Amino acid sequence: MHSSALVLFSGGQDSATCLADALTRYPRVETIGFDYGQRHHVELQQRQAVLDALRQRFPQWSQRLGPDHMIGLDALGQISDTALTRECAITLEQSGLPNTFVPGRNLVFLTFAAALAYRRGLQAIVTGVCEADYSGYPDCRDDTMKAMQVALSLGMAWRLLIETPLMWLDKAQTWQLAHRLGQQADPAGGGDALVQLIVEHSHTCYLGQRQQRHDWGYGCGQCPACQLRASGWARWRGEQGGAAPLLTTA
Repeated sequence: MHSSALVLFSGGQDSATCLADALTRYPRVETIGFDYGQRHHVELQQRQAVLDALRQRFPQWSQRLGPDHMIGLDALGQISDTALTRECAITLEQSGLPNTFVPGRNLVFLTFAAALAYRRGLQAIVTGVCEADYSGYPDCRDDTMKAMQVALSLGMAWRLLIETPLMWLDKAQTWQLAHRLGQQADPAGGGDALVQLIVEHSHTCYLGQRQQRHDWGYGCGQCPACQLRASGWARWRGEQGGAAPLLTTA
């Protein structure tokens, strides 16, 4: 049985939810982030805000949460000509993929994560990729994740598990999962507390904007990432019976 995990943690809604899920199930959890020259570089700052808030609000998780690792991957940004690594408009390309697709990004992330997991003796890698609410990125698909698990396990002679807790969830279900995980950790208000923590501290906006505060968090409100997050929030809150938005904490 696996007892340790490395979470690919960008600082966004999905990876924050995956981190909470891993902390619920694994006695030992570490995190890894990547600086590849992303346009929304602010997400790297928000990583620490999320980690600090998790440790403070959920002390039982704090005991399980180990070191955070930041890996520089400037070369990935240098060879990518995308809306996530350049100042350009977000559009749909002839291939049918949005120009926010960074070719090979998740494959590179998983390879470096596997190398670190090998060195640290961590048995599972947890990533927030998903096929339900996504932009069609081929390196987010379930088949890709299964193939990577086989390749990395063979290439390192290390039986590695790649977990994708959000693979078949839409954004509304991801909000619901976060609420359930928080409630499990602290039945006395932990569900709302974890959702509020993700709203306030995580970052998803592709343009890196944190000037505008919405019910669902900070962002431009127009890019595909903001639209997915906002629509998921609206659907989840609607399923909650039209409850008023959660209050912002000071």
